[in-house]
Amino acid sequence: MEPHVGVGQTVAKIILFGEHSVVYGHPAIAMPLPTLRMTARAVPTDGPSTLTGLGWSGPLAQAPARFASIARAASVAASFAGHPDAGLNISTDAEFPPERGLGSSAAAAGAVIRAVLDAFDTPATREEIFSLTQEAETVAHGRPSGLDAVATSADAPVHFQAGVVTALDVVPDAWIIIADSGVEGSTRETVAHVRHRYDTDRAATTAALDRLGEITGEVVTALRARDAAAVGRRATEAHRLLAGLGVSNEQLDTLVAAAVRAGALGAKLTGGGRGGCVIALASSQKDAVRVEEAMLGAGASATWVHAPEPGQMAGEVAR
Repeated sequence: MEPHVGVGQTVAKIILFGEHSVVYGHPAIAMPLPTLRMTARAVPTDGPSTLTGLGWSGPLAQAPARFASIARAASVAASFAGHPDAGLNISTDAEFPPERGLGSSAAAAGAVIRAVLDAFDTPATREEIFSLTQEAETVAHGRPSGLDAVATSADAPVHFQAGVVTALDVVPDAWIIIADSGVEGSTRETVAHVRHRYDTDRAATTAALDRLGEITGEVVTALRARDAAAVGRRATEAHRLLAGLGVSNEQLDTLVAAAVRAGALGAKLTGGGRGGCVIALASSQKDAVRVEEAMLGAGASATWVHAPEPGQMAGEVAR
């Protein structure tokens, strides 16, 4: 069959628990956000590859360094499809911002890979697409855990540990408010920072990472018990530990504090940190609205509200 316009889609994700500690073999829980989508289109061309989207329009070879993972994604997918030298006109449409801990890099790489494979009518298993996405993510993050690559294409929350992914049959019995700090984060930078602390202060860093791992296990138990208050308490504790590891910043701490003061069950940074987003849990839609307003008042540049059950009202506010 002749090559045609290929389409690929992934979604945003949040890490509920386990960021940073997951790199050291501890478990993590991530949740896909199906209302925030990343769509890519790929059209084979006789000319050089181009990219339009995510803040860039022009030859892919001349795109800024932050697009290296997309270039790599296109390359590995084309090679997998048997067309290693193919030119591709790639376009992306994102419903969420990059560099915010929402998985934009993995989502973009995964969507581009799917689009390229679709353009060449090349089937691939979920495992093969994961492997290709990891190749692209290595360019972006140096030593990715694989969590983003899994979560941005998942249908339900996932438990991830040492490369093993297990779908969770429970979801938080709470409203989740995601607040954008308006500051770009850098997973590569914060992962390197934690690694440096691990190498120079092994005992204290290991203790914090171990406790973060324990918290994730406790949260699985709380989720099964539908104990949202316990999940919230663990969230606030996890944020304190992450801040102690040096991966928070003033904006994130301010948003967490504002959420807790407004009645959130708990709140924490999500993703790499030093920018990006905070997530807060609320026990009702009314509480979620109050927490959302408090976080906007504390400087959040945008918020998204995720309802605990499908069909319930969820919204987006940006300013």
